[in-house]
Amino acid sequence: MKKLLLLVSLLPLFSQAADYEKVSVEVVAENLNGSAYYIPGLSGAATEYEGFISNAGFVITSEGVVVFDGLGTPSLADAMLNEIRKLTDKPIKLVIVSHYHADHIYGLQVFKEQGAQIWAPKGTWDYLDSETATSLLDSRRTALYPWVNDETYLVDPDRIIDKDTNFSLGENQFLLTYFGKVHSEGDMSLLSINDQTLYSGDLIFEGRIPFVGDADIIKWSKTLDRVRNIEMEYFVPGHGMASDQPQETMDLTYRYLNFLIKQLTLAVDEMTPFDEAYNAIDWSEFEDEPAFEAANRKNAYAVYLYLERVL
Repeated sequence: MKKLLLLVSLLPLFSQAADYEKVSVEVVAENLNGSAYYIPGLSGAATEYEGFISNAGFVITSEGVVVFDGLGTPSLADAMLNEIRKLTDKPIKLVIVSHYHADHIYGLQVFKEQGAQIWAPKGTWDYLDSETATSLLDSRRTALYPWVNDETYLVDPDRIIDKDTNFSLGENQFLLTYFGKVHSEGDMSLLSINDQTLYSGDLIFEGRIPFVGDADIIKWSKTLDRVRNIEMEYFVPGHGMASDQPQETMDLTYRYLNFLIKQLTLAVDEMTPFDEAYNAIDWSEFEDEPAFEAANRKNAYAVYLYLERVL
C-alpha cells in the first residue's frame, strides 16, 4: 500500500515533466551575488528564439525560492525550473511579477503548479480583464506553437501589491517597489537586500531600444530617477545583460526616453505633423542600437499621440 501511495504521489511530477515541449534555446542560470541568480534571455522580437526574449531571476533562501517573472512560455519556465533544481530542492514559495506582459507571464503556470504564490502589481487586473490579454494569447498559441498551446493559460495573482512592501523569507530580506502605471498597466521591482541585487522588469531595456507601447512615458522618465537612487550593487533589467555597473546599464533607456520626450514635445507644441517631425529629428545617437529599425518609429508615434493628449 505504501509503494502504491508513493507511486501515486510521484505521478504528477512525471506527468508535469511530459506536459511541456522542450526548448532548443539554452536556458541557463547565472549567479550574480550570494543567493541571487538570473536567467538571461536573448535579444529579439516577441516571437523570436521560441519566445525567449526576456529575463527572469530567482533568489534561494533557507526556506524556499523567490522567483522574479515567469518568462514567455511554459516550456521556458519549465527549463528555468530545471535550472533551479540543479541548485536547490527547496520549494518555490513566491513568484514576483514585474508586470503583466506576455513575455514575462506565460510561464507562470509552471510555478503555480509547484504551489507558488503569485504576487503582482496593481493594474494587473486591468490587463487580465482586457480583450488584449485574450487575443494575444490566442495569437501566441499559433506564433509560438508548440511552446504556447491550448494548455497555456493566464495565471491570476494571489496578491496585489499597491505600495512599497518589505518582506522576508528565511534569512533573506526583500523590498518590492511599486511604481504604478509606467511601462505597463502596473510595474514593480524586486530588491534582494542581502544580495544588493535589483530586478527591474521592463523599466529598463539594456543593449536595445525599449518598447514604449501605451506607456506613460513622462511618468516612466520620472520613475527612472527613482530607480537610479535605489542602493544596489547588481542590476537585472527586463531585457539585456545584468551588470555590476547599474547606472551604466540604465543609461540607454534613460537617455532614449528623455530624448523622445524632448523632441516630440517640441513637435506637438509647434503642431508639426508626425511624419514631418519624425523625419526632421536626428536619430543618429540611437540608430545603431539593436531593435532601432523595428521599434523606433512605433515608439515615436506612440509618444507623439500620448503627448497630444496630455500637453
